[in-house]
Amino acid sequence: MWSWVLHRISGASIFFFLFVHVTDTALVRVSPQAYNEIIETYKTPIIGLMEIGLVAAVLYHALNGIRVILIDFWSEGPRHQRKMLWVVAGVFLAVLIASVGVIGMHMAERFL
Repeated sequence: MWSWVLHRISGASIFFFLFVHVTDTALVRVSPQAYNEIIETYKTPIIGLMEIGLVAAVLYHALNGIRVILIDFWSEGPRHQRKMLWVVAGVFLAVLIASVGVIGMHMAERFL
């Protein structure tokens, strides 16, 4: 149940990010000066934390999506869904910890 809810939340979050990204990138054709001002507002620690959230959302959505595909299209999938959930959780945590380390080092260089 919770994996379903998190999958929907992560998908909606990724969609929102893509909408904002396309919108602010399209701004460069309208006004390069306004585009530069918007990009400068993104260079803050809060946006750095939001980037970590984006990495978490994309990572979870991708891994859980693979799990859902396996459950749907593999004849043994439903029988092994709980094990696959734990594998997804383990891979998610391992990759997220590494990603947070890299993003954290970048943020430390930029903001400290």
